[in-house]
Amino acid sequence: MIRYYRLFKTFKNWRLYLAFKFGLVKVKTLIFETRNGIIVEVPIRLLHTFKEIFMDECYLAGLERNIAPGANIIDIGANAGYFTLFSASAFPQAKLFSFEPVPVNYAQLKRHRDLNDKCKISCFPLAVAGHPGKINLTFDPSDSFTTSATMFTSDKAAEKPLAVPCVTLQELMDENGIGKCALLKMDCEGAEYEILYNCPPDYLRRIDQITMEVHSGEKENQNIKALEIFFRQQGFSTRRRPVGMLWAWRQL
Repeated sequence: MIRYYRLFKTFKNWRLYLAFKFGLVKVKTLIFETRNGIIVEVPIRLLHTFKEIFMDECYLAGLERNIAPGANIIDIGANAGYFTLFSASAFPQAKLFSFEPVPVNYAQLKRHRDLNDKCKISCFPLAVAGHPGKINLTFDPSDSFTTSATMFTSDKAAEKPLAVPCVTLQELMDENGIGKCALLKMDCEGAEYEILYNCPPDYLRRIDQITMEVHSGEKENQNIKALEIFFRQQGFSTRRRPVGMLWAWRQL
């Protein structure tokens, strides 16, 4: 029931979801409006992602504290922008910096920014990696949207590599004047390891909280346990869930 309470609490037109769920409405895209006026377009292909972020509040579940008004939030692996829009609704006046390298996903992210031009959203068609330049992402180009573009190699015949421009966490903070980051969200399909392991410690110290989905790789340090150890070495406390969610925060 908590999921439906969150739906009611967040959206003016929450009945639309129920109408679709019970087959009373048949559309390709659901368009919701939050109670503070934020427009959220949800192609049916992305309904599961929308539900995870807005109804399950999966990224907030393990956070230690709230986000102050006007704080900086970085969204790495923004996809179509649902966590960005959730943050704009939940944390009024937050400054949002959203990074998404897959063109079809970025187009929807940019559309969401344009639909909500009163929000402080900056979006970038870039990957974030452990080095500047370009990286290869592997995904299925025939998919209308993708939530699984990865740096890891794939043996699936339908998945093809795409070279995309990338920046480091240090660069994006410098270039956008982010002196302090209240919340770093990461869902970047395996890139999290090189992003974090190559970030200078003094930049990590400027991040208050991290919420992330972890994707295990083949190397010894590419797993959730290794990330927990790394975060603790950098002065963070951590908690995790078995489904691959990890949170880290600095003590005040």
